[in-house]
Amino acid sequence: MDILCAGNAPQCIIFDQDIKIVEAIMPHEYIMTASDGWTTQKGFMKPHPQCYGTYPRKIRKYVLEKKLMGLPAAIRSMTALPAEKFKMKGRGKIAEGYFADIAIINLDTITDHATYDNPQQYSEGINYLFVNGVMAIENGKATGKRGGKVLKGR
Repeated sequence: MDILCAGNAPQCIIFDQDIKIVEAIMPHEYIMTASDGWTTQKGFMKPHPQCYGTYPRKIRKYVLEKKLMGLPAAIRSMTALPAEKFKMKGRGKIAEGYFADIAIINLDTITDHATYDNPQQYSEGINYLFVNGVMAIENGKATGKRGGKVLKGR
């Protein structure tokens, strides 16, 4: 515990997934996109790059470049499917009565920039982002407004 609480706590990134297997199962309709990333204060530590780029990476690399799946299927794997699986009512779709969680993306520029050496780099191509109806990104820039809240599946 003393080591973990020390000024520069140790961490590791374990490469335990074979990308060929990930790519083979990714297109299946029952596969959800997720990240086990965490939030850290910028400059405090070096998190995994997926903390900053999981979803834009899937769209850029696996939908637009490798064409492993279509865009609607990829979006569903990130939104409606997890919301349904974890019984998050009013989430995961754009529909009347649902919370306004909406990302407006530019398919020409959507890409992640996070790397293992420099993980705390924001993605680009997310022009607008609404979280619970609050505009968190406007014209590609953070507004400083936050509409998020803790969600619990039922």
